[in-house]
Amino acid sequence: MGRHGPDLACARWHSSACVPAAAGRPPQRHGAGRRPIRTSMEPMSTSPASRIPNVLSIAGVDPSGGAGILADVKAFSALGAYGCAVVAALTAQNTRAVTGIFAVPPAFVREQIDTLFGDVAIAAAKVGMLGQAPVIAAVAEALAKWQPPHLVLDPVMIAKSGDALLEKQAVGALREALLPLATLLTPNLPEAGVLLQRRAPDSLKEMRLAAEALRERMTHAGSRWVYLKGGHLSSADSPDLLFDGDRMIELSAPRVATKNTHGTGCTLSAALAALLPQHADVPSAASAAKRYLSAAIAQADRLAVGGGHGPVHHFHALWRGIER
Repeated sequence: MGRHGPDLACARWHSSACVPAAAGRPPQRHGAGRRPIRTSMEPMSTSPASRIPNVLSIAGVDPSGGAGILADVKAFSALGAYGCAVVAALTAQNTRAVTGIFAVPPAFVREQIDTLFGDVAIAAAKVGMLGQAPVIAAVAEALAKWQPPHLVLDPVMIAKSGDALLEKQAVGALREALLPLATLLTPNLPEAGVLLQRRAPDSLKEMRLAAEALRERMTHAGSRWVYLKGGHLSSADSPDLLFDGDRMIELSAPRVATKNTHGTGCTLSAALAALLPQHADVPSAASAAKRYLSAAIAQADRLAVGGGHGPVHHFHALWRGIER
């Protein structure tokens, strides 16, 4: 038996799963020749309307937990969705800096997605940090095949520390391969400028023009929305714009004086992915996501994570009774 125990001994890196063999008996595939056993704790049935949605994050790993997949799964969980994740990149990162990035091979990113969708019904997917053009291409091909009902695209380019998370040569691939698949695009103002190949908006008026231009870059079939984040403005509040080509909806909240805003973009896009399957329409889901993030930022100083830009408090509404 290897140091990781029997499970890894019988699982190939690309093989079907098996269970360890009993002494003198060959291994069996899971469930082979057996009927499922129902325990007394299991419900007899669950109606589709009451099922908890399975929501997917395809993104990078931030070891500090403030951004990337770890933050996404926290937001999913806090908002009543079951979190799944496909790892697209690894980072050496803390609250002060990103010191290294290690890309996951594109073929394996694709295999993760195909294997997951082949078994799990995904109600919504969120795409975050992908890092490189070949990974973007692999993700785009897989999502075009599986077509989740909601696809939130967060075009992650720069970390809160200022370190680059997307290679410059990969911006075109993101714009051309992933943008047409998105049902909801969530750029901040610098990212909007890069996507539009122009200066970043610096006023609410310019934000409206940018939201219109970004919506024009998206596919016109079906429901497609731009959620343009205004956190980089210098105003006393933090206005966001939601636009579908017809309705321009302003979502605003007071700006919170805190340095702990690491992962706000990841958290908002994850909140949207979690809430879209649980709301009747995009505007109501977006309003709920904005309220959740605003409260998470307002409670961020209750955490003490690192000495740089700390994370928002994903579980602000759940930990009130157990925090010390």
